This record gives sequence, C-alpha cells and structure tokens, in this order.
Amino acid sequence: MSDLDSPDGTPADGTPATATRERRSSKRRRVHNDGGDSEGSTPRYSSPDDQDMGMRMEEDGPYRSPNRDSEDRRRSQASDGSPDELDHPYRDRSRSRSIPTSTDTPRECDSSHSHSPLGGPSPPSYKPLKLNYKQKFILRGHRKGVAQVRFSPDGRWIASCSADGTIKIWDAATGKHMRTLQGHLAGVSTIAWSPDSNTIASGSDDKAIRLWHRATGRPYPAPLLGHHNYVYSLAFSPKGNMLVSGSYDEAIFLWDLRARRQMRSLPAHSDPVGGVDFIKDGTLVCSCSTDGLIRVWDTATGQCLRTLVHEDNAPVTTARFSPNGRYILAWTLDSCIRLWDYVSGQCKKTYQGHVNTKYSLGGAFGVGGTEGFIVSGSEEGDILFWDVQNKNVVQRVTGHEGVVCWIDTCPGASGTIASGGLDGTVRIWVDVPDEDGIDRLKLEDEIAENGYTNADDVGMDRLKVEENADDGNNSDTPWDDMSIDGHRNPEREAERLNPDGMDED
Repeated sequence: MSDLDSPDGTPADGTPATATRERRSSKRRRVHNDGGDSEGSTPRYSSPDDQDMGMRMEEDGPYRSPNRDSEDRRRSQASDGSPDELDHPYRDRSRSRSIPTSTDTPRECDSSHSHSPLGGPSPPSYKPLKLNYKQKFILRGHRKGVAQVRFSPDGRWIASCSADGTIKIWDAATGKHMRTLQGHLAGVSTIAWSPDSNTIASGSDDKAIRLWHRATGRPYPAPLLGHHNYVYSLAFSPKGNMLVSGSYDEAIFLWDLRARRQMRSLPAHSDPVGGVDFIKDGTLVCSCSTDGLIRVWDTATGQCLRTLVHEDNAPVTTARFSPNGRYILAWTLDSCIRLWDYVSGQCKKTYQGHVNTKYSLGGAFGVGGTEGFIVSGSEEGDILFWDVQNKNVVQRVTGHEGVVCWIDTCPGASGTIASGGLDGTVRIWVDVPDEDGIDRLKLEDEIAENGYTNADDVGMDRLKVEENADDGNNSDTPWDDMSIDGHRNPEREAERLNPDGMDED
C-alpha cells in the first residue's frame, strides 16, 4: 500500500490566493485534454537555433483545455488584437514586477546558420517533413466537451477528461473503452499520468485534485485540497513523487505525494494560471497565465528564475517544456504558438495558421521519421502540424465538429496522436505512408472490437454495457512497476527502458 493510501496523511491548506480582480474578463472557455511524462526517447529533432545542430527530443507527457456546464462559467478570453487589448493593464504591471531575472523580448528572433568553410565537413542535408495523418477511431462516451486527452507514458492507454465531470480510460491500440472514473462534483479541466502509468491525477472546478488507480478506477482515500478556485493544470514530476498544480486562484502549488501534503505555494501570477509543466529532470517548473507572462521556477527553492513576456503581451493559456528541456512552447490568444529559449529569454520561432482567440488550447511535440513537428488544435475544428525547423504547416486535417481543445502524441515511434474537442469525442490519428496503408487502415476500422469507428452514430446503450461490464477485476497491468512511493520492480523497469534511448546532445 502506498503512502497515499495511508489514512494518517491529510491535505494541507493552501495559502490564500490573490483576490480576483474586477477587471479580469470572464472565465476562459476550455475543454479537457498535456499527459503523463514520457520516459521513452525519440529520433533527433532539428534545432530552431541552427540547421546544423540536431535537437534530440525525448518525449514528454503532455497537459489541458476545459468546458463548463453553463455558458457564463466557460473561460473565454476574446482577443481581437485591438489597441485596447494590446494596452492591457497587466502589461504595465508585468514590466515593473520585481523578479530575479526578467527578460522582455520585443520581437521574435529566428537564428540563422553559417555555411561550413571550404574543405570542411558538409552539414547534414535537411529532409522536408512529410506527414499523412488519417483518422483511425472516434471514441464516444463523454456527454460534454473534452478538455484534455493524455497518452500514458508507456503508450498503452489514453485518458480523457470532460466538463461532464468524468475521466475515461481507453485502450490506445484498439480504442476500446476500459473504465470511467467518477467522483468530482464539477467539470474536470486537467489530467496527468504518473511516470509508471498506474496513477492518474485530475483537477476540477470543484477545487479538488484527486488521484486514481488506473487499473481499478478507484480513487485514493482523500483528495488534495488547498486551491481556492478552479484547478486548471497539473503535471507529475519525472520521479512521480511530486505534483504541480495551477489554478484560477492565480497560485501554483507543489505537492509531496508521499506525505500527501502541500510542499510550497507560489504566488505566481496576477491572473489565472493556464498551464504548468515539469522539466525532464524535475529541477524546474514552468507556468503561464492570462497576465501574458511565462515564468520558470526552481523546484527546490521556489525562486522565480526567469520571466518571459512578448511585446504583444497576449494571454498565455498553455506552456510546456520541449522534450530535451531546452525550450518552452507556449500557446497564446493571438493565434500564435511561440518557442522560447528560456535561458537567453529569446523567442526563437512563431508558428501560425490556426485560430485561437477565445479557448485554452493545447498541443504537443512529435516526430515524423527523423524530423520534429508541433501539433495543435484550432477553434475552427482543424488539427495542424508544423515543421519545427522551418515553421511551415506540413498538414492540416479535419474531423472534429467545433473547437479542438487538446492534442497529445503517443510516446515511442508509433507516431499516433489523440485529439479531444468540444464535440465530446476523442479521436485517434495515425500517420499512413501510402495508399495501401490507407486501405488497411479502413479495414482495421471495420473490424475494431469496440465499434467506435468512423460511423456517425454510436448508441449510448453500447457504451453503458461496456462501462457496466467493467467490475473492477479487469486489472490489465499489475501494480508492480512503480508506485507513488517511488518503489520499482527491477524486471518491470528493465522492460520499460528504451534500448534505443539517446542522451541530450
């Protein structure tokens, strides 16, 4: 039994958060989707800084986007780029805020590279990224919008959370519904996987954070309480012993999961915290907010090490570290995704082509062949793929009816992605290299056991039967890989390690 199961641990009360300001606009619209941290390695990425230098990406878990029961509770932040909006009062406050290190980068700075001297070794040739993603499964069951979807770090499962207050677990290979987790009293905005893929953390509008056993669907004895407003983002540390949470109360909490208590409260922002993430070694945490700031924190001391802000000061809804830990990718409500070098404080790349002015969207890094890409949803219902290096949109696919709130990529070499949207569906997409593969894909759809294929109508009766068929004895993976306590089974650990893993260059 892990320490989380022990009855003597009690959640700590959180530090009172900053009072909600009257000038803040209504709550952002969001639907639930960023994912457990991935332990696997991926092929080399091309660096944004230099075409001659590779950027090796180890896959991270991703993280979010929520939908509410009523229209007035949705988190909407309209951003039309008007002069009034660009002159938001938070912009002036962010300039004068006292921080350990502050960087204001007024313009995007794309680095260029120089050619090798005559007689020197030629740089490796760059191969343009080619993707051909097709929809494989449509997973139905949520009764309201899906805020986040997350692949488990081992790539076997997909978790989705929704404004209907539930978390569902799906088989990533077949699309089969495994179980539904119920217990929150309001919509669930964010979920995260523990590194061992055995525990799911969920944050809700009921201000509580709950931990769940993936194999049984049962919750841990007591929730983590302390936030004074909606819990909007979560992330596990790489070792699984800590959890970071961001809330609409403008604070960030660090939780000790072994002692089941709050370790530290950071008065992080002057507006709701939209996203949090751990770096791959667990030493840093990044956060973002609708105050337009991205901040990097020291996990051990709670000190703010860097503040990033763009000249437009657009609200930042999602932020996550790159798999190699060198960059931060941030989604903003001016229809831009920016790649930041947080060490130098420079914006290296800006990816455009999608629409994002109202909802909190999220996406992920991925690998196609040997080149890296960035994938994100759009408020127009599209899913877009960008080449990390040259910022070109290499593919645009459609399928969802309405806003696509969250995208996550599967750890490993499969290249599978999952998406969740306001239409209440979760969709699985695969990269198909040729026309023969497309035919085979269609055949797989037709014979899928769960029946959640590309058909328009899937009866709710079928869903209920599958949910009721799970009596809690369907423990597909033993609880012997790693618990929240940090204990590992050596045999399971050896199987989980990627023999082809590459170190950061």
